Amino acid sequence: MSWSYDPTNIFARILRGEIPNRTVMETPHTLVFHDIHPQAPVHVLAVPKGAYVTLDHFAAEASSEEIVDFHRTVAKTCAILGLSGPDGFRAITNAGAHGLQEVPHYHLHILGGRVLGRMLEPE
Repeated sequence: MSWSYDPTNIFARILRGEIPNRTVMETPHTLVFHDIHPQAPVHVLAVPKGAYVTLDHFAAEASSEEIVDFHRTVAKTCAILGLSGPDGFRAITNAGAHGLQEVPHYHLHILGGRVLGRMLEPE
């Protein structure tokens, strides 16, 4: 599979410091920041610093260090934001046209702070 990464996407620009963000946590391989259009009381985005388009691209081509750092950073973020208890959270990633991906840089939405309802309505 071949992925085409656009270095002008908004998350690449945030990672380069060209656009400000409200950082929650930053590590050598991951940035977590508040979504500018939150859909829940807690809504942050976890973004790998590497040039990955989708989850499958990240899983296929990222180094072990990047993958471990990303997932451990997500876990630490959930703990910091109070989402790691029995009430939990939702983690969502969108990929490609059918997944309605808006920004062509892999990112994980972490949402919580209230009951979020079902993911999809039956057709």
